[in-house]
Amino acid sequence: MKCGHWIGAEHRHCGATDNVRPYLTGPCCPAHTPNALKGLPEVQPGPGMPAGAWTTPSPINESRIADARAVASGKRRSNPEAYRAAQAATNHTTT
Repeated sequence: MKCGHWIGAEHRHCGATDNVRPYLTGPCCPAHTPNALKGLPEVQPGPGMPAGAWTTPSPINESRIADARAVASGKRRSNPEAYRAAQAATNHTTT
């Protein structure tokens, strides 16, 4: 990845390849990061994600289960394919 910072006085892109990281403005070397261009120190990396972040149950998953049950029981409208799939997922028999 190359630094994409435009050096206007030289009419060219920086093109550095060492320690280039992606930013919203494009890939930048340490000399051309948004904070470096403003004369500010770089933000230090944080602690990262908590240890159990990916193992914590999500309430979204619970709502999907309840939604499938509502579709299978006919309490929630859906297309025929979704209705049959929900019935199969909740072990209801079709008549």
